[in-house]
Amino acid sequence: MSLTLAIAQMNAVVGDLAGNAARIADFAARARAAGASLVLTPELALSGYPPEDLLLRPDFLRACDHELDALAQRLADLAPTPAGQLPEDGFAVLVGHPLWRDGRCYNAATVLAGGRRLATYCKQRLPNYNVFDEQRYFTPGDSPCVVTIGGVRCGINICEDVWSAGAAELARDAGAELLLVLNASPYSVGKSARRVEVLRERVAVSGLPVLYANLVGGQDELVFDGASFAVDRAGRVRAAAASFTEALLLVEWCEADFLPGECAPVLSPEAEVYGALVLGVRDYLGKSGFAGAIIGLSGGIDSALTLAIAVDALGPERVRAVMMPSPYTAQISLDDAAAMAQTLGVRYDSVPIAEAMQTFAGLLAPVLDTAGAQDTTEENVQARIRGLILMALSNRSGALVLTTGNKSEMAVGYCTLYGDMAGGFAVIKDIAKTVVYRLSAWRNAQPGGPVIPERIITRAPSAELRPNQTDQDSLPPYDVLDAIVEAYMENDQSPRDIIARGYAEADVQRVVRLLRISEYKRRQSPVGIRITPRGFGKDWRYPITNRYRDTV
Repeated sequence: MSLTLAIAQMNAVVGDLAGNAARIADFAARARAAGASLVLTPELALSGYPPEDLLLRPDFLRACDHELDALAQRLADLAPTPAGQLPEDGFAVLVGHPLWRDGRCYNAATVLAGGRRLATYCKQRLPNYNVFDEQRYFTPGDSPCVVTIGGVRCGINICEDVWSAGAAELARDAGAELLLVLNASPYSVGKSARRVEVLRERVAVSGLPVLYANLVGGQDELVFDGASFAVDRAGRVRAAAASFTEALLLVEWCEADFLPGECAPVLSPEAEVYGALVLGVRDYLGKSGFAGAIIGLSGGIDSALTLAIAVDALGPERVRAVMMPSPYTAQISLDDAAAMAQTLGVRYDSVPIAEAMQTFAGLLAPVLDTAGAQDTTEENVQARIRGLILMALSNRSGALVLTTGNKSEMAVGYCTLYGDMAGGFAVIKDIAKTVVYRLSAWRNAQPGGPVIPERIITRAPSAELRPNQTDQDSLPPYDVLDAIVEAYMENDQSPRDIIARGYAEADVQRVVRLLRISEYKRRQSPVGIRITPRGFGKDWRYPITNRYRDTV
């Protein structure tokens, strides 16, 4: 028995039911033309993922139901199948969608053929950790679903179902010889390799080869990387789609297993992260309808990397760089910022802020208790002047301000509310400073030549808010800071555990304290792209008012 199967690795838009249905139909037409008998779409492909509290609106669920029936009729024209019959030699599309039945909402997948719904499966394992909140919305299913497509008995699972034992084995016991898995698995570093490892475990236990379709695209802070694949009975990856792009992956089934097919190259960690950031920016601005991006370019490495990502995502014609020098801005910062803007071909403006600083100093002098003294107050005024300028340009142009703060700074509050935090999207919010350097070096090594001036990478980082300032005046070295943040924030290690690993107690206590007291700032920061297993977003939910103190 031979069969051609297709994965529609598609980029869905949350709430665009008609647009998503049209995209599914387009993938189906291409797959049918290539001889496929079945098309597998990602999890909740019809509604987009995650729809969040849209799922609490009855009108949204009714609209999903209506669109699914309309899609079934549209697909019927591709390969007419006798009504009510499974497509032994016909054509079927397996669509992920929300399902409202008898007062309950399910995360479902339905086989469409012959203009009808032929079978529906409801997700059994509902994740409720990290960025997932499915138990808020869905009722779990409890029954397997097996359909015969082209003579092959296919079981259906959805995403979390295959991350633990049970659901796949139910499908096997119900007669399945192949497992079809719909997924909306968000990207984090190393996630693609982890998925393959998990599916190999599931194949070993269930004995079922797996066709794994994953969503691709950016949705708010999440990026879905695609990287769909097929695993045979021996646990070998027989076909794999590229990451961070839509793809139609054709897989051949013959004699009860997959044949070798096309496998996209495995990306380096830097290429993966950079690809996630580019896709996240492109989709956040594109799906939200912003005209372009505005970036405050400082001559430092964070804004330089943000600019490079924005240009790669949107093209230079949609990106504007603005330099806002103060009396403390070094000449090399001015030179390097201008040189980078010229290399990338973006519009570049310079708006000096010295006069505005003097004006604010005069306005504030009578009311500041410490008039004449210089501290972070004056430094923050500079940042807020720059934020005001960027937001004015955003209001006038319709372009979105991309903030340039990294995860290291967000962790310890090395950022200014309504200043450098002012903007609509935080591109490198989940990128540690040490990773910022690695990504910058990687980008400069790509075809076409360097885009970030070498001095930006090699010079000591500085906010340039006072004379001769460097970041390490206020913070531990970034390799130390990032390691402590990762251990405490991402891995939930205690200060005691971190100190036992060889880090100085003073550094650990300082970083943990700064992390704790900066929560009120992070809550007011723009949404940003998540690329680690735990970012400062949906999966970090610490109370702002909080008297718990870690002990050493």
